[in-house]
Amino acid sequence: MKLHWLLTGIFITLAGCTNPAANNSPTSTTTPLPPPPPPPGSIVAPQSSAESPNDTPAKDTPAGANSQTISELGIGSATVGMTLGELKEKLGKTAEFTVQSPYIVDFDAIAVSEAGTVQYYILYPAQTPLEDSDPIRFLLTDNPSYRTDTGVGPGTPLKQAEEVYGDATLSYSLGNEGREYVKFEKGPGKNIAFRLGAVGDNSLAGIYSTSTNEFQETNEYRETATIRSVLVDCRGQECAKPSN
Repeated sequence: MKLHWLLTGIFITLAGCTNPAANNSPTSTTTPLPPPPPPPGSIVAPQSSAESPNDTPAKDTPAGANSQTISELGIGSATVGMTLGELKEKLGKTAEFTVQSPYIVDFDAIAVSEAGTVQYYILYPAQTPLEDSDPIRFLLTDNPSYRTDTGVGPGTPLKQAEEVYGDATLSYSLGNEGREYVKFEKGPGKNIAFRLGAVGDNSLAGIYSTSTNEFQETNEYRETATIRSVLVDCRGQECAKPSN
């Protein structure tokens, strides 16, 4: 009987000393490795301390109060077509809605803030207050935490954005208060517009001809050219409430 227990104990001891490599088989329950870091040149929105620095970009984040994605549909939790009241209900008490009048020429805005920081603005024609039942037609952000699914947003150097979306064409129109915008050869979409320049600085990022034409366009720009803000709008389409 003593021999039986002795042999059993030796067997158990040997079983616990098997080759550690066996535990790395596909069927073992090891902790998964983090995904590889993003490729050079990409920019990923800042993440909270609870997230791994190598987590995937915000494009996989479902719509909600913490979404920081810019798309043709909207910015973060706000989408063009939804009503102001629907956005307030979606964000709940975590958000503040502050009217800024005037905001830019011809437009007033509602600044949507969370944790004391403006996330984005809801633009609407000046002197026509936006009611809770009104659809949102224009969304704008200059918050560098917000990015498209390829990592482009406010604060992105134009040269870096060009690596993602292809050749850039810069333009401005005196009929549009001289606001300078850039469009790219490959998108990202007709509902998204990128504005250039620094806040409070009317200097142009592009290098234009000396022509006095009202509309100017160029493919040349300064090394310091940077995306200032991103606008999402309906591009003339009817911003009706999206069907469920």
